[in-house]
Amino acid sequence: MPQSQFNVPDCPEPYVTFVENCLAKARHASLHSGLPALADDSGICVEALGGAPGVQSARYAGEPKSDDRNNDKLIAALANETNRRAHYTCVMVYVRHPDDPEPVIAEGRWFGEIIDTPRGEGGFGYDPYFLVPEFGKTGAELDADTKNSISHRGKALRDLVDQLRQLNRIG
Repeated sequence: MPQSQFNVPDCPEPYVTFVENCLAKARHASLHSGLPALADDSGICVEALGGAPGVQSARYAGEPKSDDRNNDKLIAALANETNRRAHYTCVMVYVRHPDDPEPVIAEGRWFGEIIDTPRGEGGFGYDPYFLVPEFGKTGAELDADTKNSISHRGKALRDLVDQLRQLNRIG
């Protein structure tokens, strides 16, 4: 269930890593809801840009958030770059309570490269510019089942479920 159903205020994300931001969000949600919490943080990391936009992916071009402005800024930043390798990262954190000393931390990565011209109508964010070489398609051109099976979010979720099963926290 979304945190809005529990009147959980937005959590600041001042950290420089996906894990730190995600852990803060999970603890924040658990503190305000009084329940176990699952949080995620994700973004795209471009090799030629030293990992940027990274944790700032949603706000890469500033506020208010805008996919179009973020993509324009990314393509402009790569204008003179030949190295277009990039990957999406998704981190998911599950905590039983706000002070859980053993949070379950899962991560998934999805590798590809950035292209100059958007392709596809699906997805969101950077997906129209994120080419998945083994499919010859962008994230926005992939069908939902394929995308879920190979994406950073799908990988992180499967990792999280596996860890929770090993810890006997789910059936």
